[in-house]
Amino acid sequence: MVYRLISHFLSRSVAPRLAHCLLCGGRAAGSGLCAPCTAELPYLRDACTSCALPLQPGASSCPRCLQQPPSFSRASAAWHYAFPIAPLVQRFKYRGDLAAGHSLARLAAPAIEPRDARPDLLVPVPLHWRRYWSRGYNQAQLVAAEFGRQWQLPVRTRLLRKHSATDTQLQLKRAQRLRNLSQSFAVTGAVAGLHIGLVDDVITTGATLEAAARTLLDAGATRVSAYALARTP
Repeated sequence: MVYRLISHFLSRSVAPRLAHCLLCGGRAAGSGLCAPCTAELPYLRDACTSCALPLQPGASSCPRCLQQPPSFSRASAAWHYAFPIAPLVQRFKYRGDLAAGHSLARLAAPAIEPRDARPDLLVPVPLHWRRYWSRGYNQAQLVAAEFGRQWQLPVRTRLLRKHSATDTQLQLKRAQRLRNLSQSFAVTGAVAGLHIGLVDDVITTGATLEAAARTLLDAGATRVSAYALARTP
């Protein structure tokens, strides 16, 4: 119910801005982007099925996942983290542009909707409470609300909690991120026997999803899949 209220609130509160294309200012469809700008988005066509890393056409797995598969069984992202997706995500994540986030989530949902082996529920990657209160919202929660609405899946926003703060990870390599995130998540509800869909805005190294997935699997989840708006190279 909560995720439906969030999605409804966003639809109503950002609707005026979505009447004009967020990129060119022209007339937009309900998605917030006009048809020409939507056609130019860098959709992720060829990617590692395990971590969503962009690959050359025809390849299905990246070398790292072949050597050491991640804890999550599958990752999907709608776009390359490139222009114009990257600036839209940054506007959403760091400048409070909820219209940009809502538009991205609405467009991404049908592109990566799970057709087979659908998760039982969606869980947004949580923020530590200090970062949540400084930002005012969790961008992954807003994305998960729209995915849940379109995919008709329940969203559990408090099932996973981040109980220890970590420094910003933008400049860190994957191993450093994993060390930072080790033991930083906790499960607050029953997940035994469930297939969990983890939702985040961007997959960078996969370290955050790896730490969260390990926590969920250790708590009894049978499978974890990951979904995001975009994937960095």
